[in-house]
Amino acid sequence: MTITRSIRTPIMHRTVEVNGLVFVGGTIADDTSVPMGAQTENILEKIAGYLKEAGTDASRIVSATIFVTDLSHKKEMDAAWTRFFGDDLPARATVGVADLGGGALIEVVVTAAKG
Repeated sequence: MTITRSIRTPIMHRTVEVNGLVFVGGTIADDTSVPMGAQTENILEKIAGYLKEAGTDASRIVSATIFVTDLSHKKEMDAAWTRFFGDDLPARATVGVADLGGGALIEVVVTAAKG
């Protein structure tokens, strides 16, 4: 079994590929001062870029875990989410957390199929 790690940061690799799957580590928005919907859109675009670099795309995302600091903004996040994915919605879990650090309102982790 081959494991391929890409896009190194000081604390992790953004993507890890194994057995035809691409795992994308926790991703937050570049600008955490904007509302939840804008943060969601930015995160999904960043993830799409990571997946492109790994040789796949966002339509192949099969699972997502979303961490949010305020579930009262979930509708805003859901709207951005469905605009991005259209009918190709992945399986998903949304988890409320106390803090994500750096002012982030949302952090997203995904798994995508390769090929």
